This record gives sequence, structure tokens and C-alpha cells, in this order.
Amino acid sequence: MLLGSQLRRLREEHGVARAEAAEALGTADSTVSRMELGRVALKETNVAVLLTLYGVDDEEERAAFLARVRETNTQCWWHPYSDVTPNWLQRYLGLEATASVIRTYEAQWLPGLLQTEAYAEALIRLGTYSQRDDEVARRVRLRLERQQVLSQPDPPTLWAVIDEAALRRPVGGPRVMRDQIEALAVRESKNSKVMIQVMPLAAGGHAGAGTSFTILRFPQKEMRDLVYVEQLTSALYLDKPADIDCYFDVMNRLSEEAATPQQTPEILDRILADLGRAA
Repeated sequence: MLLGSQLRRLREEHGVARAEAAEALGTADSTVSRMELGRVALKETNVAVLLTLYGVDDEEERAAFLARVRETNTQCWWHPYSDVTPNWLQRYLGLEATASVIRTYEAQWLPGLLQTEAYAEALIRLGTYSQRDDEVARRVRLRLERQQVLSQPDPPTLWAVIDEAALRRPVGGPRVMRDQIEALAVRESKNSKVMIQVMPLAAGGHAGAGTSFTILRFPQKEMRDLVYVEQLTSALYLDKPADIDCYFDVMNRLSEEAATPQQTPEILDRILADLGRAA
């Protein structure tokens, strides 16, 4: 997506129409559009043609750009799990790994970046995918490896608003939920870049309207913010300014209506106490 946006900027700076770029590549306008949006893999030969068309003649600049193209086409960390990872999710894994800020609202489950192994397994077994034990184990391992992004030297900021209903839904049973809530409290208290807010049931209706979503922000200025909405068999990637503004407005309202981060430990303790009584 970053390289695509840079190609778009170069094209616009040199006054080249998208149709002219498509003609140089012998392809359709829509293909150039998808390249600039990062929705298709970039071929080094095609990028070289476009760099020439856009007047990029400096050999070092061209070499650096083409090296980044080759880098994008190398296998990513989740490649070993590609057999249990749908294509529409693979794109998100790459975006999540490079984001600087991840803001998420979860109405029904805990965010994947905060799930324990037992909770993740119980949740995956509820899904519509194959329930073979080996495939379930690989999906769980993939989810846990995703969480390493929060432990890297310069981790992204994770700001999660979680509906209280998700924290009280007994996924995997009371023991699994107790361990999950305790792990959530530890993660929040020990990682200054993880901020958790709870939307109390007592708040009634709210702006989220039951739709879970994630907003990603990237360190590169050329990269637009992106909204990710996961569905049962696909996902939406929204990058139009009007869509992003709408979701940002909802997220900001959710953050205002939810309990403050300072109140989170008290809420988690109360839920743990209720789980103890239920057991």
C-alpha cells in the first residue's frame, strides 16, 4: 500500500494520467488503480516501466524503490499458516504488523491481540472452519504469534474499547474466562502502550451499534488510515476519507461513553468476583 501510494504521488507530480500509465503497461486503468491502492502484488518489471514514465532516472533512487518491491514479494511471517488463513485475512496481518496505532471496538469477543491461548482455542472451535485438532492448533498458534507485535522494541499503541458483554460471555467456561480476565488486567497494567476501556452494560445503547471494527494508523505519512471490518467469510477494508471520518467519530464517541481506563481494573475485578461466585 505504501509503495502504491508513492507510485500514485509520482504519477500525479509528473502530470501522467492513469490511462497513460495503463497504456505503458499494456493493461487496464483499473489495474493501475489497484496497484496504487496496494490491492495487487507489484511486479518489478511493471514498476520499472512506471518509474521511467514518471521521470525517475536516478539509478540509486530506482534501485531503492525496486528493492522495496522485491521485499514486498518475499514470504511473510504468516506464510507457514497460509493453508489455514483466508486471503482476506492475510492482508490484515501485514497491515496490523506495521501499524503505529491500533484502535479497536469489540462487541462480542476480546480483541485477538489480547486473547489467551485457551480463550482463543475455545473461540476458534466456535467458528465455521474445520474443527480438526491440528488445524485448530495452527489457528491458535497464528493468533498467538500475532500478539508478538505488542512485545517488539517499538510496539504500536493498542487502544481497545471492549463491551462488558464480551467480558461476561463465558467462552470456554468460567475457568478459561477467569484466566483471560486476569491476563487482560496484567497486560493493561504492565504495558503502557495498551489502553483498555470497558463499555458498561448499564450504558445501554451506544454509537457502536454492535458492529466490531478496527482503525489502523501507520507511521508513514503517505499511508492513509484504514478501517477493517471482519465478516464471517470476508472482510471490508475501508480507506475513503468519508468512511474513515465516520468510524473515527464513532470510535471517539465510544471512548467518551465508556468507562475511563483508570476504572478498568475495578471493572475487571468485579467481573472476576462474579465469575468466582458463578463457579
